[in-house]
Amino acid sequence: MHGFHATMTARAGHADEVVALLLDAPALASPDCVVFLVGRSAGNPDVIHVTEGWTSAGAHAAFFATAPAQALVARLQPLLDGDSAYTDEVPVGGKAAF
Repeated sequence: MHGFHATMTARAGHADEVVALLLDAPALASPDCVVFLVGRSAGNPDVIHVTEGWTSAGAHAAFFATAPAQALVARLQPLLDGDSAYTDEVPVGGKAAF
């Protein structure tokens, strides 16, 4: 299992667009992506969190190199203010229901 937690800040007025792109991320269709959770800070709605879990680091790396993944990164980058912060996190279980 491989995973991480990413925190990014959207440029003013673009947070909804960032969230929409993430909620339509091509990773969601990958069988190797076992967790893809998008959230927003309650105190600052421009701060967006993503928790990803993959079957392995290799599976994530292979997916990240695909054209759809790189296209998403290219669409997100101009909407973000600065670099995203990444924290090592390996999902071990739990629940998410929406």
